[in-house]
Amino acid sequence: MSKHELKNITGEDGNLLSPVLPDEVKNYLIDIDGTICDDIPNEEPERMETAAVYPDALEILNKWYDEGHIITFFTSRTEDHRTVTEAWLAKEGFKYHGLLMGKPRGGNYHWIDNHMVRATRFKGKFTDLIMAKKNIEIFED
Repeated sequence: MSKHELKNITGEDGNLLSPVLPDEVKNYLIDIDGTICDDIPNEEPERMETAAVYPDALEILNKWYDEGHIITFFTSRTEDHRTVTEAWLAKEGFKYHGLLMGKPRGGNYHWIDNHMVRATRFKGKFTDLIMAKKNIEIFED
């Protein structure tokens, strides 16, 4: 099985469920503006092509890519910004698998999914991730 080959899983009733990645592969969804580079609003697209990369972002994300993890950029930039965004990512040397445009703007994200979701808030410095216990909101049993 290749690192990105999905594993089929079956429910208790014998029906197929949504496939999953191998346990050792992480599926990173990473914001662009304010996370890997200068925080540039959609209203000033002329600044997107010269955005400064945040320290260590390129090194860490390309390391994760080289380790076999999936890197997908998920940005509030619109489809009108796709060409400038792809050109900037290439110019800066980011390795990635996908680019999703049109993330809702405004923050305060609550991601509800039937798969395991781990959220990591970027606070100004890219490093390898560490394990820490934190309080989270969950659905009541």
